[in-house]
Amino acid sequence: MKTHEYQAKQILRMSGVPVPRGILATSAFEAEDAARQLGGDVFVVKAQIHAGGRGKAGGVKVVRSAADAGDVAERLLGSKLRTPQTGPEGQEVRKVYVEEGCRIARELYLGMTLDREKRRVTMMASADGGMEIEEVAKKTPERILKVAIDPMVGLSPFQARRLANGLKLQGKTVTEFGRFAKALYDSFIAYDASLAEINPLVVTEAGQVVALDAKMVFDDNALFRHPRVAALRDPWEEDPKEGQARENDLSYIALDGDIGCMVNGAGLAMATMDIIRLSGGAPANFLDVGGGADEQRVTAALKIILADPKVRAVLVNIFGGIMRCDVIANGIVAAAHQVKLKVPLVVRLEGTNVKQGKQILAASGLKIIAADDLGDAATKAVAAAAKQARQGQQEGK
Repeated sequence: MKTHEYQAKQILRMSGVPVPRGILATSAFEAEDAARQLGGDVFVVKAQIHAGGRGKAGGVKVVRSAADAGDVAERLLGSKLRTPQTGPEGQEVRKVYVEEGCRIARELYLGMTLDREKRRVTMMASADGGMEIEEVAKKTPERILKVAIDPMVGLSPFQARRLANGLKLQGKTVTEFGRFAKALYDSFIAYDASLAEINPLVVTEAGQVVALDAKMVFDDNALFRHPRVAALRDPWEEDPKEGQARENDLSYIALDGDIGCMVNGAGLAMATMDIIRLSGGAPANFLDVGGGADEQRVTAALKIILADPKVRAVLVNIFGGIMRCDVIANGIVAAAHQVKLKVPLVVRLEGTNVKQGKQILAASGLKIIAADDLGDAATKAVAAAAKQARQGQQEGK
């Protein structure tokens, strides 16, 4: 689950991470009032969307009066920011964060995530603060410092000093950085985060270390332990289909292709998407109904897939172990009748009650393309999607 900058800073502040004072605003009047409450002569008005690159897109503005803060907020609110992470459609700005300014001496980067190869939470630091860390990793990977953290010990003081020395920090700033890094680690672990990024992490002219920006992503599977974090979910920033999937206990991720995939099991989903690619197609989604889905969930899953206008064909690939193929077949038939299926449906069933499942599909009256194995299913789905695309082009003419 992603959070906004202001939400990430709320969580970090509770763990002792130094962050500037700021106030959320949803109107120009509130933004102007927020600046007056903060006081001072420099403010930063920041668009709050779930995407990086806001500054380059015009979503972060430095102003020098409360009136200017209100004017900037008025221009941002209701507009659409387009960054590399939002895609060409952009993301509407519904709220802004008005923050006090600070005197910056240096901009750094500090982040944490799970290194799957080392099987450790890893802290990363770079002197290239304010830049996109992906570009730094691609062009100058040697400029990213890393320490893998032992879960039994936590972030050790010597590891924090190693990063501080690598960043060429000096004097009391080394101690400040150590405290900051420890507080960030504690917050990451306490709230079951999967990613934490401070970019930029700034060293002020007074030698303080402050999180000027913050991004945190949390493990959905652990949210039941953190109701305060779960309450921060912003449905306006999510794909509506992902919200529907979550309500039906389904795992769904939208992708860019045109072949909808419904499977049972994450491993089978990955294999299905891979073989679609190998067959020359592109998956439109990752949708896992799980190992114990019932007819209702299967129906909901197919509805979610078909709600995507990009989908030109659907591939259902089910291996019935715990789940029975006849249950899947009944769900497919029910959903297809409810949504009035208009795209080709390729089905590959195998496992428990597979004969009954195939009989249900055959007797349904639906135009279902049966497949013998996964390779056959992918080939047929790719061909069906391509045919749909050609038909659409001809109708467009």
